[in-house]
Amino acid sequence: MKTLLLSGICISLFLIGTVVSADAADWYRWRGPDVNGISNETNWNAKWSDDGPKRLWKAKIGTGFSSITVAAGRAYSMGNSGRGRGIEKDTIFCFDALTGKNLWSYSYESKLDPKYYDGGTSATPTIDDNHVYTLSKDGLLICFEASNGKVVWQKSVGKAIKSKRPMWGYASSPLVIDNSLFVNVGTYGTCLDKKTGEVIWETGKAASGYSSFVPYVRGGQDELVLFAAEEVVGINPKDGKKQWGYPWKTKYGVNSADPILLGDKVFISSGYDRGCALLKVDGAKITKIWENKNMCNHFNACVLIDGYLYGFSGNTGRGTLRCLEMATGKMKWEEKSFGGFGALQAIGKKLLIISNQGELVVADSNPENFTEIARAQVTGPKCWTTPVLSNGRVYCRNSRGDLICLDLGAN
Repeated sequence: MKTLLLSGICISLFLIGTVVSADAADWYRWRGPDVNGISNETNWNAKWSDDGPKRLWKAKIGTGFSSITVAAGRAYSMGNSGRGRGIEKDTIFCFDALTGKNLWSYSYESKLDPKYYDGGTSATPTIDDNHVYTLSKDGLLICFEASNGKVVWQKSVGKAIKSKRPMWGYASSPLVIDNSLFVNVGTYGTCLDKKTGEVIWETGKAASGYSSFVPYVRGGQDELVLFAAEEVVGINPKDGKKQWGYPWKTKYGVNSADPILLGDKVFISSGYDRGCALLKVDGAKITKIWENKNMCNHFNACVLIDGYLYGFSGNTGRGTLRCLEMATGKMKWEEKSFGGFGALQAIGKKLLIISNQGELVVADSNPENFTEIARAQVTGPKCWTTPVLSNGRVYCRNSRGDLICLDLGAN
């Protein structure tokens, strides 16, 4: 089987999925085409005027933290509305990616559920060829026709497998591989037929963690790596059987940040002052290389560039951006100018960051010090959702549902 070595992460061509995108720069699923939070796009501008990037369009999508996915000229996201105005509903939106025209939307009843935070939607839509898949906090999985929003099928996965709902609801963004659809519902997740919604395999009824599946190839074999509620595990995608595992308990079961994979190494991190660790996987044997509290990813995973991890560390209201050497766990620097939590993706060797207060920042991935290139206020607070660059346009949203599309195309 052929493999690609992209930004230090080995991912099989088989596990990349079956999406046929209209543009190579489409960002059709959570953490991007290579599932590592890194874009290979080059036709964009890292610098802008004092007024910030040009705003192309703006929309209101409701409360939530779902990120944005883009394919075939359409952009998708989710939000919750209705608080104080009657029935609370989740809505899936499909916009023209360039103009912001609302091409279609679909709503269903769903509680805002603001438990110690704003509440609203958590998972990000996944685009697979002509279909879009979404997962609600209550485990409602829906398959839509991407162009018109027609419901192909829907299934309440949590009820179907009789699993315990995690405290803050399901947050897994669906992962599609060939005809299989994977969601983090149940002990170690559930696999469904993407065409019909029928359950192919399940792994238990315990409450899940909050991460999404990460596809990988280890020793020539396909596997799925998942941060479950109390451990990180490697799962056989064909039958759901656990191939390896390492216990990792965080307060309230909040294992949220997707694992970072490099060769036989697995990096994991969680908040509530739990910290991080680098593991070595050899078959079913797991060796801990190091563990410390230099990176506490409460929500969003780091990005790995040239052996260094960049990400937000801390707990609610007091996060900082940090750089960590993956091999040793040594913290290289800490940047405190972001006002708490934020989120980031990488574009090649540059970081695209959104601050808690809604400032969009471009910085170099420099392990020696934080090197800022540009900064501009774009959305206002609170921003915990990863910004997305796709086809020269960047999409940002805050918790109250202000979705902004900005032009970063090269001049």
